[in-house]
Amino acid sequence: MSGIILFDGICNFCDSSVQFIIKRDKAAYFQFASIQSEEGQRLLKEYKIPADVDSVILIEGGQAYSESTAPLRVCRHLDGAWKLFYVLLAVPPFIRNFFYRLFAKSRYRLFGQKEACLLPTAEQRQRFL
Repeated sequence: MSGIILFDGICNFCDSSVQFIIKRDKAAYFQFASIQSEEGQRLLKEYKIPADVDSVILIEGGQAYSESTAPLRVCRHLDGAWKLFYVLLAVPPFIRNFFYRLFAKSRYRLFGQKEACLLPTAEQRQRFL
């Protein structure tokens, strides 16, 4: 079993987050697809996620997770102490998601945008859908 992370392919922060996850996911549990890609759009439809979603999406165990739940669930599969962030799921979602949405709305302003999605290296290519 593995997880699929759908991310905003033109967001600099999201691109950096994908690179961060790849470096800390030695077991290669995660695969990745940009939301803008054909595969990303297909998965959004399959899991009935609105096309205008402003969140990273984690698809795992036949379910789609978004907003603060997605990155916290990702943390439990990362190498090192990052697993500890998984316990933050105990914080009520309305609190976690308030801060998640606040950050998501300003990520382009804070980190900028790309003209196109990232191009993975040859060794990373197999992890992208």
